[in-house]
Amino acid sequence: MSNPRETEVITFGCRLNTYESEVMKAHARAAGLTDTLIFNTCAVTSEAVRQARQQIRRMARENPEAAIIVTGCAAQVNAQEFADMPEVAQVIGNTEKLTAETYQEDFGIGAAEKVRVNDIMSVTETAPQMIIEGIEGRARAFVQVQNGCDHRCTFCIIPFGRGNSRSVPAGEVVRQIKALVECGYREVVLTGVDITSYGPDLPGEADLGRLIEQILTGVPDLDRLRISSIDSIEIDARLKDLIIHEPRLMPHLHLSLQSGDNMILKRMKRRHAREQSIDFCREVKAARPDMVFGADFIAGFPTETDEMFENTLALVDDCDLTLLHVFPYSIRPGTPAAKMPQVPGDVIKARAARLRAKGEEALARHLQSMIGTAQEVLIEKPHMGHTANFTLTRFAEPQTPGTLLNVAITGVEDGALLGAPQKERKSA
Repeated sequence: MSNPRETEVITFGCRLNTYESEVMKAHARAAGLTDTLIFNTCAVTSEAVRQARQQIRRMARENPEAAIIVTGCAAQVNAQEFADMPEVAQVIGNTEKLTAETYQEDFGIGAAEKVRVNDIMSVTETAPQMIIEGIEGRARAFVQVQNGCDHRCTFCIIPFGRGNSRSVPAGEVVRQIKALVECGYREVVLTGVDITSYGPDLPGEADLGRLIEQILTGVPDLDRLRISSIDSIEIDARLKDLIIHEPRLMPHLHLSLQSGDNMILKRMKRRHAREQSIDFCREVKAARPDMVFGADFIAGFPTETDEMFENTLALVDDCDLTLLHVFPYSIRPGTPAAKMPQVPGDVIKARAARLRAKGEEALARHLQSMIGTAQEVLIEKPHMGHTANFTLTRFAEPQTPGTLLNVAITGVEDGALLGAPQKERKSA
């Protein structure tokens, strides 16, 4: 790196990391940092950690003069593992990465403390909120409303990377969304680790439904609002009513289901039964037919039999799921599931492949059902965007990113809709 270049943040994992990377980038710029590579890691699977280590080594070879900083959930959970890598200059925790002081004092190569990672369970507040001017290269913006998790699912290491659940005050959320809309964003996604647990740590009677009402009332010019991955068992009557009846709340929900078998759900220490997931999806779909459901699943959880796995396959149809995120189970040391009888690796791989294939079939049916319909699409790149129900749509001719277009759906190609723009939708 002969000429100093701007600090780069390499992001792994969830939407919350995407948001936090923008905060980190703003702090690094304000501090005038150059020739620095910051890796914002994920710890959700052992494969995610392996990929982070692999990319650190590769980018260190390609950028021998850069200072490499590692942060994120994998760094929080396994700080010493990254500190022992010769390529790494410093490891900072999930709290430290979001404070401006971190980037101004004792940062990078030659730092007195190579590891700056606090006890995440001692954190009781979210980091001070920043008004970020959106997400670079994206037409939609992400806003953190919550962090951490109070639940202890037996497979999950994330609470030890994020800490206990804590919420961002509603006024701060509304303030940030107003600023994003003023910057031209038409769509905002509320994100966090467990956003349906929003509110109990705040004064008054705060919950996610009330927060959404405050956003929609306080930011009337916001065209589209989404909520990221949610736990349907935590959805109360107010939130369900908004999901069903509020047109500015987009008709797409990504559900944290994990399994379709009740015994496996108990062993995972989940809080719902398969019947509750089915009832929720059917009730919402009956009231709002354009609703599309995605879901997270773990294939090959310890003790899972063939019959138990078949129950998960069946749940795809029973819940009318369309967009699946399938994770082959991987051992996370320190979790209760790591001590359970394990499913052989080749069986895990085969089940994950079958579940993905089931998801592809469901997606194909969904795409075919949308041919001939009219959809509103947010243009994200010149040749692509997403409908209100988050279906990927492609265009033969370039469109203007950031616009909302009324689109005729003319066909399907390579797992996406084909769209013919009709006209731009003006802001409300």
